[in-house]
Amino acid sequence: MIHLETRQLQYFVVLAEELHFSRAAQRLCISQPPLSIAIRQLESTLDAQLFERNSRGVRLTHAGRHLLVQARDILERTRRAAVDTRAVALGMAGSLRLGFVGSSMYRGLPEALERMRAQYPHVRVDLHELNSIDQVGALQAGKIDLGLMHTMAPPPGMSAQTIASEPFIACIPAGHPLAGQAKISIAQLANERLILFSEAVSPDYFRVIRSMCQKAGFDPELRHEVRHWLSVLSLVSTGQGVSLVPACLQRAGMQGLAFKPIARKTPLSVLQAMWRPSPAHPLVPILLAHLHSVVKEHLQMACAAER
Repeated sequence: MIHLETRQLQYFVVLAEELHFSRAAQRLCISQPPLSIAIRQLESTLDAQLFERNSRGVRLTHAGRHLLVQARDILERTRRAAVDTRAVALGMAGSLRLGFVGSSMYRGLPEALERMRAQYPHVRVDLHELNSIDQVGALQAGKIDLGLMHTMAPPPGMSAQTIASEPFIACIPAGHPLAGQAKISIAQLANERLILFSEAVSPDYFRVIRSMCQKAGFDPELRHEVRHWLSVLSLVSTGQGVSLVPACLQRAGMQGLAFKPIARKTPLSVLQAMWRPSPAHPLVPILLAHLHSVVKEHLQMACAAER
């Protein structure tokens, strides 16, 4: 196997451009003997004469002219590989595979992605919409680098942090008799058909919402169990039932819905980030920082609107 050193190729290119050993050595900041030795070693490795040397000077052979094109390309690709690898290590380039639940689209994810793209235009974020259970499996299998999911206890070897938390609110059809009230109690939904996440898809949400109903004195009639929040909203808007949803879903802009605060304090709906801390992915803390910044701004605007 022929082994070419980048140092030898660099020496060769400079000599091919100067066609003078002394000037080439000066450009390389070395003395002339190491340059001559490196060129002889390169010719020996390739079993080819690269330069013709005589009393009139130095010139490239046909083999030397061919190698010059290849050597410049190799050195440029080596330089680009080094620059790109450093950029990836610093989080300035590369790709991030992001798993997300639908509600994260109303909790700052689009704005965070846009800010990240503006700051690091060479970074690519690949989006994978997955439910919470599937995201954990994808993280463990190394198929995604970061997950945005409903609250779940992180398995061993995973790190997690809260991105956003907010109360549940009632989501009812716009023409529902309760739509005219400023607030409603969960007990007022006792005779309604409840549209809820499947327990298999999001066990924590299923248990929290069912527990809220049971504390209000009834066991809900589960009419539909779905996999995505937009499916919940769509079914409610067509009169198929009612639901308890995170407050952020008011931003979905879907017609035919009324969102009402719950009269009493409810458990919080939490959006959680989860990732593998080892090996560390340099883009994970960057995106998390943007998410926290956007969520903080949303909260400040909401507080200002209430004043």
